[in-house]
Amino acid sequence: MTNFTETKALTFDLFGTILDLGGSLTPFISKSLDAHAAVDVSADEFWEQWRYRQRIEQYQDTIMMLGHSGYLETVRRALHYTLRRNSIDVLPDTVKEFMRGWEQLSPFPEVLAALSRLQSQYRLVILSNGDPSFLDYLVRERVGWDFNDVISVTSVGAFKPHPAVYRAAAKELGLEVKECLMVSANSFDIVGARACGYKGAFVNRYLLPYEETSYQPDVTVRDFTALADALL
Repeated sequence: MTNFTETKALTFDLFGTILDLGGSLTPFISKSLDAHAAVDVSADEFWEQWRYRQRIEQYQDTIMMLGHSGYLETVRRALHYTLRRNSIDVLPDTVKEFMRGWEQLSPFPEVLAALSRLQSQYRLVILSNGDPSFLDYLVRERVGWDFNDVISVTSVGAFKPHPAVYRAAAKELGLEVKECLMVSANSFDIVGARACGYKGAFVNRYLLPYEETSYQPDVTVRDFTALADALL
């Protein structure tokens, strides 16, 4: 069993780990799709396509090194692609309607209670691909938790899992990488953090497979309640 006694900070992914993206967005997607009656795609299928394409947009953004576009820009690009894939005209009002849901993201129900338990022993930090102003809004208005710090990858100019993100975050916190633990529901995020010397906690809500790699999580849990049980 992994010993977490040297861990001083928990760095949390926000999108999909603290915030329930699918649960928050699919009602908005469903409503938007209703305006396109001839479209043969469910809200769940559309969201899966959109999320998958957004990750490709992020990877391309980082790999090509043409300048960091920002999180919401990759969301918008991925939406354009997904609309065209489903034969929906990419009109300004259509894009605005689909994007509106991102302002209404909500945390998973057990998150705040678990954070309350964890704050007694660790510094709690957001380490996110999100844009700084968007993160400030989401943390303040949608999560409603006073984190010790909120760090955006914008300061590095690359999306996770670029190694500079994790190293820069540890430096900003005044910690060694070995004193940080990445908490994420995105397995690539755990791989990236572990490769940089972080410990990793994989919140595997949907029982998804993990990458075939030597950089395995130190602990795998189903939700934040189990996370607090494992770390305290």
